Amino acid sequence: MSTRRPRPAGCDALYPRPAPVGAVLAMEPPGGSRPITVSDVQELVRRKDELEAQIKACYELLESQKGVGMNEPLVDAEGFPRDDIDLYQVRTARHNIICLQNDHKALMKQVEEALHQLHAREKEKHARDEAEALAEAMSQSQSLPQPFAKVNTVTPGSPASVSGLQVDDEIVEFGSVNVNNFQNLQNIATVVQHSEGRPLSVTVIRGGRKVHVGLIPKRWAGKGLLGCNIIPLQR
Repeated sequence: MSTRRPRPAGCDALYPRPAPVGAVLAMEPPGGSRPITVSDVQELVRRKDELEAQIKACYELLESQKGVGMNEPLVDAEGFPRDDIDLYQVRTARHNIICLQNDHKALMKQVEEALHQLHAREKEKHARDEAEALAEAMSQSQSLPQPFAKVNTVTPGSPASVSGLQVDDEIVEFGSVNVNNFQNLQNIATVVQHSEGRPLSVTVIRGGRKVHVGLIPKRWAGKGLLGCNIIPLQR
């Protein structure tokens, strides 16, 4: 008579019959109609851990049966079934290990494909975001008017400083002067002289954006009516 030993904890779910091959693989495989999410990958990993725990429990059962593994003979030297182990438990555990290992292999393939999809989608999203940002920058650049002069110095406390003009501002409109009628700096000087004490509309490009400045040319403690230096742009 064979002696039935207590089953190790965690193996009860495997008896009295072996789990069907693929029974734990209920999730739709990667590549289906629904895009894989991080939650899907986490669920796959959770199922992987469950499979590994079941496989471990089966091996522990075999170990409890005189250390019988997957390949040791189940008959004695005379060819009769061994009576020192529970043959049913051993055969069932071996079958379950084979089934669960097949499931584990299939599941690991799903995990690999899911991670690949997530990585590819993230890479695609990054490339798309970069392309959109570049397209937006090019669109803004193309829509900006052509500057004809540039501010290269601004004296603190001057009318130019008070109005908000900054060094490196590129001028696209200075009163009635623009890229179409600008010839030399005398054009700007003439506008300044005729606008003394009156608001003068100035439009500049600053940091890739159009900025409007309200400038009032007037006498102040320094030289001239502006307190800034403007140089023409060579295009």
